[in-house]
This record gives sequence, structure tokens and C-alpha cells, in this order.
Amino acid sequence: MRAEKKLLTRDYVARLNASPFFIVVGYKGLTVAHLTELRKRLVQAGAEVHVVKNSIFRVAAKEAGVGDLNGALAGQMAVVTGKKDISAAAKALKNFAAEFDKLKFKFGYLNNQRLEEAAIVALADLPSLDVLRAKILGLLVAPATKLAILINTPASQLAQVIKAKSEKAEAATS
Repeated sequence: MRAEKKLLTRDYVARLNASPFFIVVGYKGLTVAHLTELRKRLVQAGAEVHVVKNSIFRVAAKEAGVGDLNGALAGQMAVVTGKKDISAAAKALKNFAAEFDKLKFKFGYLNNQRLEEAAIVALADLPSLDVLRAKILGLLVAPATKLAILINTPASQLAQVIKAKSEKAEAATS
């Protein structure tokens, strides 16, 4: 292997090892402007996309311990990696694919578990990590809020009864 290819392979091995996931997409028919727009959207989702030669990526994936990808790599492909949430990256890809018909999901890996197109689309439909955290926090806070309301209800009702009695007594004396 030539020195340039070895350097590229090491770069992709480092990317794959640094990312808990990667998604392989076919980009045949997309223009440079489309790829630039895709890159912008993926940066907002905490991910990045790189066009890579199949042979170099095959060697890099093998060195990164991903597994055998021989049959899965064909045609023009790009690899999406990221250090954050796979759901956000998949959502950005899904929205882009809906807008520009030419992007096609091929497969992906999440923590060395292979994901097919349907699984990637399912991940795209999940709420973001921040939304899930907010929902969990809401579930944890709701019982405490209800308890505080229950504890305060008898006291507030007693205060309303006393106020009504005093208003009635004032009305009777006037």
C-alpha cells in the first residue's frame, strides 16, 4: 500500500475508534453544493461526513475491529461519524434524504453492533438526548410536585374556611 493510502487508512481508523457509531450512505447524484449543505447539517448534529474509497474504508474498518464489510461496500459512499448522539445524526440524514432524494442509507454500526437501514431510520425517529433527559426529569419531579400540592391542600382549605367565617361574621355585625 502506498504511503498516502496508509496515511488515509490511519486517519479513518482514528475516526472510527473515536466515534461510538458510523453510518454509511450512498451519495450518488449529489452535487458539491448538496454535500456542503449535508456537512453543515451534520455539524449542527455533532457529526461529520467524509467521502472515502471503499478499499481504504474496508481496511480501516478491519483495523478498527468493526468486522468484515466486504459485501457491504459498493458504489459511491460516504461515512458519517460523530462523538455525540447517533439519533441526532440519523435525524439530520433522514431529513436531508427526504429533501434531496439521492442520499441512500446503506448500513451503520453502533458500538460494534451492525444497523440496517430500518434500524437507522428508527433511531432517527427517536427524540433527541436532551428531550429524553427533560422527560425523565419531568417524571422525577412530578411526584414531588403532587406531594407538595397534597400537603398544602388541607392548609389552604382551612384558611379559606376561616376567611369565609370571618367575612360572614363581619357581614353580620355591619
